[in-house]
Amino acid sequence: MSDPAQPVSFRGGGFVAQRRRGVGLAVFVVLLLLAEWGTRTGFISQLTLPRPSDVLATFGELYQSGLLFKHLIPSLTRLIVGAAIGASLGIALGVFIGLFSLVRAGLVPLIAAIFPIPKIALLPLFVIWFGIDEASKYALIAFGTFTPTVVATYAAVDNVDRTLIRMGQSFGLSWRSIVGKIVLPGAMPGILSGLRISLTIAIILLVAAEMLGAEYGIGAYILQAGSLYDLERLFAGVVILSVLGVLVSGVIGIIERRVLRWRV
Repeated sequence: MSDPAQPVSFRGGGFVAQRRRGVGLAVFVVLLLLAEWGTRTGFISQLTLPRPSDVLATFGELYQSGLLFKHLIPSLTRLIVGAAIGASLGIALGVFIGLFSLVRAGLVPLIAAIFPIPKIALLPLFVIWFGIDEASKYALIAFGTFTPTVVATYAAVDNVDRTLIRMGQSFGLSWRSIVGKIVLPGAMPGILSGLRISLTIAIILLVAAEMLGAEYGIGAYILQAGSLYDLERLFAGVVILSVLGVLVSGVIGIIERRVLRWRV
């Protein structure tokens, strides 16, 4: 008599990353507790690392004095405006490069020549061109966001499965339908991955731009704290930038879950 059928576990997960809620927060909490313990016991010198509790108290002082939002709002405005301009232009040009051979032949060498240039090194040039006010900061952030977005976008368009495009052509779909229903959805994962990198670069350039000729902003706050060797205020500014990076990554993650629902 044959043995009864045994259930077989599902093996088609496809290496899909599983969401583990709370693990990342637990890692941060453990690191903070270790830093607090190390600075209180003297194992870590407070000349090199301030107590996390003192940094938290500095946040309270910033909030009560109103300086937190005086520095945060200008930085967010510069980041949103500059990154929006650079990302939108970069996606548009990257799609054109990916779709049109003539545009690719003319612009890819130019993008390849511009891309390796450290954008921070161009800050004095942008100040000369646009002045020391907000325009130079917007331009630097936009340019720094633009170049990696272009590269990521046309690479994503190139990586779209050509079999799907040929299938659409064989069914008589128009060029516009193929682009809108096959190419752009297929390229969207690569475009969003490129935006993660571009927006991180935008935050770095934001700090650099604010360290030159800005009265308010996270970069100006960090520069002032560093010149006074005020570690609590310095680390408070660094934590704000870190939280800003986490929020940007979270926003991109929300967009990915909404836009890429078709992906299994």
